[in-house]
Amino acid sequence: MSGTKRENIKKGTKVNIVQKQDQRSGKVTEGIVEKILTNSHTHPHGIKVMLESGIVGRVKEILD
Repeated sequence: MSGTKRENIKKGTKVNIVQKQDQRSGKVTEGIVEKILTNSHTHPHGIKVMLESGIVGRVKEILD
């Protein structure tokens, strides 16, 4: 499932994110959502979240 809609992402959801510094390479980081940082309902590049590990990035894929 794509990570561009806020309604699909909840606290505790397992996701793949792309961090700001990895946008060019496309390297993804897997983790569990701690906080949703994007306020709008959708975002073309993915909803911005903070993982439980403290890493911030945009959701590329929802794994749950």
